[in-house]
Amino acid sequence: MGDVQVVAPDRDQSGVSHAFTVRGPYQVDEIHNNGSRFGWAVRGTPVDAVKVAVRALLPRMPDLVVSGINGGENSGVDLLYSGTVAAAMEAATYGVPAVAVSLASKSATDFSVAAAFARRLIGAVIQRKMPPGVVLNVNVPPIPTEQIKGVRITRQGESFYEEALEKRDDGDGMKYHWTRWGKQMSGDGEGSDVKAIRDGYISVTPIHARFTEHSLIQVLEGWKLA
Repeated sequence: MGDVQVVAPDRDQSGVSHAFTVRGPYQVDEIHNNGSRFGWAVRGTPVDAVKVAVRALLPRMPDLVVSGINGGENSGVDLLYSGTVAAAMEAATYGVPAVAVSLASKSATDFSVAAAFARRLIGAVIQRKMPPGVVLNVNVPPIPTEQIKGVRITRQGESFYEEALEKRDDGDGMKYHWTRWGKQMSGDGEGSDVKAIRDGYISVTPIHARFTEHSLIQVLEGWKLA
């Protein structure tokens, strides 16, 4: 589909959100496969990878950034924590169209269905364009193509995780806490990314990084804080 350049963290960076290196060097290793360059491994976060790609490694600004395909769902509250989504958001801050793609399973090894849909979506993005600052967040159910019911354009679900911190002892008297994750819960029903994935649909959610809650501006002005 074009000149694809791979720039990625050198290790798993799940849950790092939009973290990036403030103090310290960007260490980058060039990776080769069969004698030719395959890409670059960045010793940092997904956002670091985007920063070093657009500011140092690539000869020009990319036409499109694809973050993923991530192994594991990124829907609902995941968007707050996801390094995959954050990398796409970082690209959007440079005005580059971006797509984040996730296969909704941490154990699945067949990424072909997600790859085929990503290719089709990327073609549409290139042809039709997107508004600046917008990211398409994609989640693909981990099921065969023939079982996928279709594609739903969704909103971010208002979900949360069942979680707890267990207090433990390492055997030498050192106390620590260990996080136990439960399943993702969602109570917002139809139209959400979480429900679409559970129902066997590919979910495509347009998102952006603008945080202002406009509905409260006039309410807060009424507080007469000045």
